[in-house]
Parts: sequence; structure tokens; C-alpha cells
Amino acid sequence: MAQPAYQFPDYWTEADLDSLPDDGHRYEILDGSLHITPLADGYHQSIGLALAVLLRTAAPSGCRVLPELGVRVPGGNFVPDLVVLEPGADLGATWHDPQQIALVVEVASPSTEVNDKTSKAFKYAEAGIPAYWRVARDGTITVHALVDQGQYGIVTTVKPGTTWTASLPFPVTLEPDALVADF
Repeated sequence: MAQPAYQFPDYWTEADLDSLPDDGHRYEILDGSLHITPLADGYHQSIGLALAVLLRTAAPSGCRVLPELGVRVPGGNFVPDLVVLEPGADLGATWHDPQQIALVVEVASPSTEVNDKTSKAFKYAEAGIPAYWRVARDGTITVHALVDQGQYGIVTTVKPGTTWTASLPFPVTLEPDALVADF
């Protein structure tokens, strides 16, 4: 019997992730298990791009708003849809320590919605990332902020037809209708 071409590890590490091909899939680790996410559809990408432009326009000097950067969390590595890096963060790094991150954003997709609400929110909070936003396909934005080390509280839910000005990571007015205007 032939041996497999690749032996998968029992417990995945960052080094294992770095050895995987750059094939368009999003590879993440949660508590040593590999999670593979397919390419996002046009709705997902459109929402993410609109939010990235909004954040970049409002960001103070030195903050960087970037898509799909690697983030280290306890027991794993995630690749959020958007990341706001603190001034001075290493742009050359593949994986960023949570202390370099002011905000992570996850845009919901059918394949990621459950993990975005549960495992990822928990791990981002445990890592100490100050703010986490979850964006639904209708543009609804659920804004989380650390209330205690390792725990998020929901600050607000910004629904279509409303606006709200966030203070974290910097002042920016959120308008869900603008995120889905092209749909």
C-alpha cells in the first residue's frame, strides 16, 4: 500500500500552517485543529471592501486597515476578514501578536457564521484584542468590546436603517445600509 504524500499532524501549529500551499483557501487553527474556509463570495467581499474603505478613511495616522492578516490567539491562528493594526505594527509579519491589533472584523458567510459568533469571539477576547465587530450579510454590525480581560460585551448592534458612531478603535460612523448599497 502506498504511503500518503503528506502526513497531517495530530496537533496543528503555526509552522504547519506556514508549510501549506497558498491556494486561495483560508487556513486557520483552533485548539490544534485545522479549519479550512472556502473563498468568500461577492457579497462577502463587497461588504468587507466597503467597511475597509470606511475604516481607512477614518483611521488616524499610523493605523493600518488590512484584509486577511494572520492573528495569533491562544491555541491557534486566525485570519479575520479585516484587521486594524496599531501604529508601529510590523507590516512584514505573516502572523501578528494580539497586542498589535486594535480591531478584528469578521463578515458572516454561511460557512463561518457559527464560528464567528462563538469560537472566534471567545479567542479574540481571550487574546485581549480590544474590539471585535461581526457583520451580517444584511449589513447589521454587532460591536463587541473587552469588558474584562478575556471577555467581550456587546456594545451595540447597528441595524440597517440606523447609524452609530464607534469610539473603538477610533471614531467612525457605521451605516449598515452603505455596506450593502450595491446589492
